[in-house]
Amino acid sequence: MFTRIKPMKRASFLITALMVCTMQAQLSGGGEANPNLQTNKKALEKFRENRFGMFIHWGPVTLRGKEIGWSRTRSIPIEDYDNLYKEFNPVLFSAEAWVRAAKEAGMKYLVLTTRHHDGFSLWDSAYSDYDMANTPYGKGVVKSLSDECKKQGLDFGVYYSVLDWWHPDYPVNGPDDKAPEGQKMTNPETVEQMNRYVVYMKNQLKELIDLTDTSMIWFDGGWEWPWTHEMGMDLYAYLRGLKDDMLINNRVDKALEGVVTRKIDGRERFAGDYITPEQRIGTFNNVLPWETCMTIANQWAWKPNDKLKSQEECIQTLVRTVGGDGNLLFNVGPMPDGRIEQRQINRLKEMGDWLKINGDAVYGTRGGPYEPTDYMVSTRKGNNIYLHLLKNPETDLVLPFPKGIEINKSYFLDGKIPVTIDRDKKSIRIPIPKKMPDDIVSVIVLELGKSAQDIEVIKRTNY
Repeated sequence: MFTRIKPMKRASFLITALMVCTMQAQLSGGGEANPNLQTNKKALEKFRENRFGMFIHWGPVTLRGKEIGWSRTRSIPIEDYDNLYKEFNPVLFSAEAWVRAAKEAGMKYLVLTTRHHDGFSLWDSAYSDYDMANTPYGKGVVKSLSDECKKQGLDFGVYYSVLDWWHPDYPVNGPDDKAPEGQKMTNPETVEQMNRYVVYMKNQLKELIDLTDTSMIWFDGGWEWPWTHEMGMDLYAYLRGLKDDMLINNRVDKALEGVVTRKIDGRERFAGDYITPEQRIGTFNNVLPWETCMTIANQWAWKPNDKLKSQEECIQTLVRTVGGDGNLLFNVGPMPDGRIEQRQINRLKEMGDWLKINGDAVYGTRGGPYEPTDYMVSTRKGNNIYLHLLKNPETDLVLPFPKGIEINKSYFLDGKIPVTIDRDKKSIRIPIPKKMPDDIVSVIVLELGKSAQDIEVIKRTNY
């Protein structure tokens, strides 16, 4: 027998407590070589509160409209690729415009590819001449972008590839270059090469930290044979020694994309603070922190007329990611002249417009208590559960609900349509209007009589 809970007609509620990271024991921070070097809890909490960030892939390769790094040798000859920087002159680059686009999208942090697999540095590096200072533009862009992020209130992060197909001490020179027999890390000459290369990396990374006071380093490229688990743990420890409240993703190690994780003593023991599924939404995981990285178009770097994701796909990607208890790092690729395409800016603003109404159901939340389905995800914060409806179920929504927990108020987050809930001992029934408040994602708020975080995860097989 269902009993009726009165609706609340206006959306007015107080944000109470921000969720903190729990169950960190399965993360190793510095790996087994550094058992006492754990993830910085406050930094991780802030990262999870942010939920939504901008990824930027950019460099001289945009002059050819090909993919960054990967096109070197595959579709652009090395001789051409490695000399593109001599033509690179992004005279319309504006740090203020880039950060404003991120902020208007509702993004809370920004990560720039300061050095991708091609080895080109977007700052004026004392350790390399293959950098922005030696382009016709004549100066780096990293410092101005990090300063602008601070000015506009966004956290700034740097992407840095642990492989470098351009550097003479890195033993691989392209995506299809295979190690000759006997030249792997058992070869003394190769070991000596990599030791020099690691020193080069550490010098450049310290430069970036000193230059930007970055809040995170987003590593990539650790899958190739010259990079080892031991190197990853060592680099993690070195960097945390320079800046303790800086987050470092799992790709500093061999734990690529949160899929291939190193198992030691039956637990994930990779160096790094969070896992990074790529071009897919991670599965529900409220134990290991995670961040999906995905492109707004098809290619990471700019490509003329690259197909954009639809407004619906963009917003629902964000919602599905947050509902799985993850962050979304959404990538744009600026053009060779330094501008972000207006159509990309427009699409990002559509996401920001949705967040202006529904942001309370995204920022500072944790995923759950309901596991995601194809039509609904849920988030929670303080005493509130947020039900994100991605499709109209075209029937009453019936969900299992723990007994002994009161639902004090219920309403659509935009405040336009009240919600009446019927309840029995095990379930709640929510009548869904034929016309939803939002055509892409509508959010129902359940205000509870206790913390929503105390509710155990409810498996999708139960509803």
